[in-house]
Amino acid sequence: MAVAANQTRAALAPALLFAAGLLCAPSADALAATATRAPYGVTAAGAPVEIFTLKNDHGMTVKVLSYGGVITQVDVPDRQGRIQNVALELADLKTYEARANFSSLLGRYANRISNGGFSIDGVRHDLPSSAEGVSSHGGPTGFSTRLWTGTPFKRHGAAGVTLAYTAADGEGGYPGTLKVAVTYTVTRQNVLRIDYRATTDKPTVINLSHHVYFNLAGGGTIYDQTAQVLAQSFTPINARKLATGEIAPVAGRALDLREPVRLGDRVTADDPQIKFANGFDHNFVVDGGGRGKLVPAVRVADPASGRTLEVATTQPGVQLFTANSFNGTLKTPDGRPLEKGAGLAIETQHFADSPNHPNFPSTVLRPGRTFRQTTEFRFGVNP
Repeated sequence: MAVAANQTRAALAPALLFAAGLLCAPSADALAATATRAPYGVTAAGAPVEIFTLKNDHGMTVKVLSYGGVITQVDVPDRQGRIQNVALELADLKTYEARANFSSLLGRYANRISNGGFSIDGVRHDLPSSAEGVSSHGGPTGFSTRLWTGTPFKRHGAAGVTLAYTAADGEGGYPGTLKVAVTYTVTRQNVLRIDYRATTDKPTVINLSHHVYFNLAGGGTIYDQTAQVLAQSFTPINARKLATGEIAPVAGRALDLREPVRLGDRVTADDPQIKFANGFDHNFVVDGGGRGKLVPAVRVADPASGRTLEVATTQPGVQLFTANSFNGTLKTPDGRPLEKGAGLAIETQHFADSPNHPNFPSTVLRPGRTFRQTTEFRFGVNP
């Protein structure tokens, strides 16, 4: 989707051309990883925004904005070697500013917090919230709206950029000066790796994630694609899409994705959880997650193009969101409307509303400790 969501950027990937003898083997310099920066636009407040283009030496390209850490493009080949953008992209910076959290970084706290805030060590912290007392994705001054400082790099056939931002004590209602660094790396194996690091000078809560939308077909909806979630359980929601505090088994429900299923067969299932969200908008408890080691969490495949995506993470949870609220008002750079089901967000995270549910894994970060989490998006092709 995105700039070339439905457009082929190249007829054949370089590797296939080499194999067919249509191209000579390029020099080492021609295949070297690159990380470049360029102007992208200016915010409504007059601040310049950069775009970072990361290319490995195997043909994968990822583009990241300094505004909100937005991922605008992820170019990967299909089984025929055709390269397309499999991330959803909006028309311009103005549109991203008007649509917070679209394919962006999430923080200080990804997902929802209820009751208008939370308490740490007996001290209450109120957050800017809706009339129902819900704060979502860090609120109106969340990380998706911030300007980050980018430092591009390249090494060992990989290319990347580190985005840095310091959130002031009290920003968004959260305690502590929070220093955050998020590193995007495109590896030689066609993996997009995101490393999150943060420190604080006061006890606070933190839940960092990314809301990039994928569509492995490069267009249309994700309903004909298959998804597998390696999770025996999930955290149920109520009619307001807030975590109830339970951890329930997926067995016997439409949320049982332990084996690959066609997404379109589940998003309209007769299951109260699916009806609450009008599709998938649920946190799954990753098998073996939250223990500091990368474990596989989600696998997605597009039968038509052959593209595959495996998501591995150190986080304890992963939120699947099937773009249930899209209605065609958002458009790609070439003017195509994004309809319901146009993309799939795979948000690795701690559980929603953990600060108000002590039975969930803790999201408290204290001075002297470092928040560290990693997620890998591993792209491949089925024959």
